[in-house]
Amino acid sequence: MNILKPEKKMEFDFNSSRLNVGMFSSRSDEWETPQYVFDILMREFNFQIDVCATHQNSKCSEYFTKENDGLIKEWSPFRCWMNPPYGTNIKKWMGKALNESKKGALIVCLVPSRTDTKWWHEFAMKSGEIRFIEGRLCFGDGKQSAPFPSCIVIFYPEFENPYKLNVPIIKSVYFNKKINIFHK
Repeated sequence: MNILKPEKKMEFDFNSSRLNVGMFSSRSDEWETPQYVFDILMREFNFQIDVCATHQNSKCSEYFTKENDGLIKEWSPFRCWMNPPYGTNIKKWMGKALNESKKGALIVCLVPSRTDTKWWHEFAMKSGEIRFIEGRLCFGDGKQSAPFPSCIVIFYPEFENPYKLNVPIIKSVYFNKKINIFHK
């Protein structure tokens, strides 16, 4: 190394790196719920409506799409499944879930585990239960795991909250795809 001549610096193109493309891109903010995850939770909660669906990925026979806007619909007194778009509007969906639980709806949400965000502390931490998912999910028919951890956030109807606490119950769960159960 010659200390009189500065070495040429390596330049890193952050925008085109594989890391950036996988972790920070917004090609789509929709992540289709893995069917086995939904089936396991369906057995536990008996959902009646999917509040954030498309015609192609709806998990319940009754569902709201972008066209009929679940954010302006009443969700109570139903048992709701919610896998919201993971972009900037997730805050609106989580706020809606909290508010609808106060009116009598049960809402079970599959969301990214983004504990460093404002929406997490504003809404998820006011839920009745949070189940952190061990490992990373493969969404839709994806062959690779998501580039982020996920969790299940449960907003119990105010009158039906089994814990009656001011903080959520925190659990770790593992969804076993092969035998369609989860372990606590």
